[in-house]
Amino acid sequence: MSSKKVIKTIYAYLENDGNGALVRKGITESDHKLLDPFVTLVDFSVSPPGGFRDHPHRGFESVTYMLKGGIIHQDFNGNKGTIHEGDVQWMTVGRGIVHSEMPEEDINNGLQLWINLPSSDKMIDPKVLELSSSEIPRAEEDGVEVKVIAGNSMGVQSPFYTKTPIMFLDFTLEPRAQIHQTVPESWIAFAYIIEGDKGVFSSSDSSTIPEHHVVVFGPGEEVSVLNTSRSRTLRFLLIAGEPIGEPVVQHGPFVMNSRDETYMAIGDYRMAENGFEMAKYWRSE
Repeated sequence: MSSKKVIKTIYAYLENDGNGALVRKGITESDHKLLDPFVTLVDFSVSPPGGFRDHPHRGFESVTYMLKGGIIHQDFNGNKGTIHEGDVQWMTVGRGIVHSEMPEEDINNGLQLWINLPSSDKMIDPKVLELSSSEIPRAEEDGVEVKVIAGNSMGVQSPFYTKTPIMFLDFTLEPRAQIHQTVPESWIAFAYIIEGDKGVFSSSDSSTIPEHHVVVFGPGEEVSVLNTSRSRTLRFLLIAGEPIGEPVVQHGPFVMNSRDETYMAIGDYRMAENGFEMAKYWRSE
């Protein structure tokens, strides 16, 4: 089985996003072609009174995965609740949704991944699905623990099935532990290092890559990772997906196939039509 080699590393710099949140952007617009179907990866930390107040989206799916604290969410379709530590919210925004995401506790840290939708699905009805931490299947063997949020690993299959097929795995490796994860050869794969600075990705002669880096893999059928540390655990997300192969034009919260389509999304939101009808009346609590 051929191993996927590292073709690029991206450091997610810490910055203030203006909403009272500190964010690390691991995937930006410059990475869209390289990382199709993935649009954005944000590692965020937010505390009151900051937060992400009422805002619109169209044209993609998002995965919010909480690492610490909680996020209170509401949307104009009546969905509301709190995503706590270890929980996942999967949101297909489709033709349009307006929602808010506000911090529950003093310290709240999570990850949000945006996954593109093909042009044929960009105007589908929105949908929100949540999995509590206890519902996420996991496996553990030889110093490796995995939480299987989407896809399968170590003989465990996630109940998540997405419009755009992906794999979303949260690995923790004890010191000197190693994993070999099968990934469909045609899929685009990357890792995001949450914790640890002694991880070796791809092969035993590669350099270690520290935390807060995105590690982009090339072609191959398997991703290998070794924690070379003798005292510290290594935690990372391994994410892979089937490329869509269509143009991607992102304008803020809208992800479409052309500039004209993003202008249309802006107009639909402002006029409260074509999927944004409820935006005229709804305000979050």
